[in-house]
Amino acid sequence: QVQLVESGGGLVHGGGSLRLSCAASGRTLNSYAMGWFRQAPGKEREFVAAISRRGGNTYYADSVKGRFTISRDNAKNTVYLQMNSPKPEDTAVYYCAAAETAALFPRTWSSRQYDYDYWGQGTQVTVSS
Repeated sequence: QVQLVESGGGLVHGGGSLRLSCAASGRTLNSYAMGWFRQAPGKEREFVAAISRRGGNTYYADSVKGRFTISRDNAKNTVYLQMNSPKPEDTAVYYCAAAETAALFPRTWSSRQYDYDYWGQGTQVTVSS
């Protein structure tokens, strides 16, 4: 079992920056691809970013490409989402998730929610205009 806990959410002004963290316990993350998803009020949860188990491959939703950066520190068992120049439309609850790499093979990351086995509880991000 992997337990994931997100932190770093809050209120940020548009054009500012915010870094989300996802700390894992129970197992080391180096066997898992990781992803960030978000859910805005009244909308379905959507993919934001993903990273392969060693960090060599990353993938982003078009809506955040060039503004958000996903990274990981396997020694700290933590994944990050750096949010630069956020927009009001980025307001949502942000979730991190872990997918067993062996199950994804030959893929090394995924944007599909059903590929992910473990989820955090989420952290609220609110972007003011």
